[in-house]
Amino acid sequence: MNALPAPLLQPAKRDNGKPLAVLAVGTAALFCALAVRAADGPAIHINDAGVAYASGGIGVGEARLMKQAANQWPASFEFAIRDGKGAAFAADVIVNVRDKSGATVMADVVSHGPFLVARLQPGRYDVQATLAGRTLSQRINVRANSPTHSLFVWPAGTDMSVGS
Repeated sequence: MNALPAPLLQPAKRDNGKPLAVLAVGTAALFCALAVRAADGPAIHINDAGVAYASGGIGVGEARLMKQAANQWPASFEFAIRDGKGAAFAADVIVNVRDKSGATVMADVVSHGPFLVARLQPGRYDVQATLAGRTLSQRINVRANSPTHSLFVWPAGTDMSVGS
């Protein structure tokens, strides 16, 4: 969390009422800005291994935001289930990522939508994505300055409600 600027932390002084009014307006603007930022998109998390990640993509706007964001993250993952017409987005996928030495860098991360982005360091990773008790695996190579995208598609009939 970013620290507030020092003037906002100092007690307000009365001087014809103007500094208090300015403080009140400034505080209201700060809270509005924080509310708008929270509505911008999914929250970014940092796990115990120091890997930042975000997931989402429910709804057209958030899906568009996550697709655009994927180009700014070293690794992105997309989750879907085959259906009669192609594929439908999947959510509540459990993701585990291990580096080339076998160390877990992401453990049991739940993707709260069909997209997950992660700030993985360059290297080789084994990724497991589990939905409804079915696990799919892929090996990915993350390169510096070159986003890596992986698509996980479960077979038709995979029931997303199993295991939820």
